[in-house]
Amino acid sequence: MSGALLVGAVAVLFAYLGEAVQRLFDHVEGRLPLLPLLLTPLVFVTLIAITRRYVPEAASSGIPQVIAASRYPQHPLGRKLISLRVAFAKLFLALGSLLGGASVGREGPTVQISAAIMLRMHKLLRVPHTPGVFIAGGAAGVAAAFNTPLAGIAFAIEELAVAYEQRVAVLVMGAVMISGLMAQGLAGNYIYFGAVSSDIPLQTMLIVAPIAGLLGGALGGLFSRLLLSFRSPEGRWSAIATRRPLLLALVCGVIVAVLGVMTNGSTWGTGYDSSVTLLRGSEMPMEFGPAKFIATLATAISGIPGGIFAPSLAVGAGFGNLMAPLFPAEQAGAVVLLGMAGYFVGVVRTPLTAVIILSEATGSTTIILPLFATALIGDWAGSQICRERLYHVLARNFMPKDDGKDDEGKAGGKPAG
Repeated sequence: MSGALLVGAVAVLFAYLGEAVQRLFDHVEGRLPLLPLLLTPLVFVTLIAITRRYVPEAASSGIPQVIAASRYPQHPLGRKLISLRVAFAKLFLALGSLLGGASVGREGPTVQISAAIMLRMHKLLRVPHTPGVFIAGGAAGVAAAFNTPLAGIAFAIEELAVAYEQRVAVLVMGAVMISGLMAQGLAGNYIYFGAVSSDIPLQTMLIVAPIAGLLGGALGGLFSRLLLSFRSPEGRWSAIATRRPLLLALVCGVIVAVLGVMTNGSTWGTGYDSSVTLLRGSEMPMEFGPAKFIATLATAISGIPGGIFAPSLAVGAGFGNLMAPLFPAEQAGAVVLLGMAGYFVGVVRTPLTAVIILSEATGSTTIILPLFATALIGDWAGSQICRERLYHVLARNFMPKDDGKDDEGKAGGKPAG
């Protein structure tokens, strides 16, 4: 209970600070539109230098670290991945990413921070910790970050848990419920993206769901495959990330900066505002989706601390925006929502979590079946492009060198740093 209450409070604080930092960046960029061409690459290089030298466990999303730690809860490296020191570093470094205009989200870092809080409370109260503690902390973080309690439970089942036992289920549901109530008490009972009109005729659904699932899922799989080529232990270009991390960060920062300036700032940050705009049926430039895809990929390849949940949803919204003109204007929000589902599932390969997040985060209940159809097709399409699941491969970077294995027992990679 203590850990879950703290998770809810910290998630709300992180969200508040993230929004404040992004507003600050938008204000500076509005006054000096060309400043990010210098600022963003500099921030990327600085964050990579700090992370690699002092807290390599805080790199990237945060979800792979929780997966790795849950595999080795008693191993020193596993405990180090989910320490309060790393959690605090993750929070401030992720805020630094947003301050530099990086295309990152706060949900992945929230998962790692929440797991660290839950672990620390168990240690303080001298309660033995098991893999379920990491899983419950991560699930509570997802629930509090999106204000989607059911999605937190689904995420624990689909992504974090290896052996999902009844005892772990009770721990997860308790943590999710308490952290969710705490977050709602502090931030109010809000809908993450706001209520979305999701009425869609059957004939439109029969057209949009397969297209969104096949094309969106394939694009999401392409994102994962390209990211893993740089960031997985066995990636084709992983040597560049290992031997020239600062140069890689500089190049990625330049790409993100140029895209941000060229698109008048639409690719900066989480992409939350753009997603809301599109879900409400308003128009945005057609190039938003492709530009956000490249900006998010470049940010993730750089390895700076930050998540890909919210940016991936924004890319999916941009993909849906490309399909929306083919249908009546009043159906645009629903088409965009299905585009988000197809692409997001193609990236993270968690169809149940994606459907629940999108239905809870938009207040949409009438579109559940089309969302499920899109998600299942997207999961299959993504697996054809990238057969391995993104977070589970990235987790190998943080597993012990002599024991690192994925779910199927394959050999893993080197520990971080």
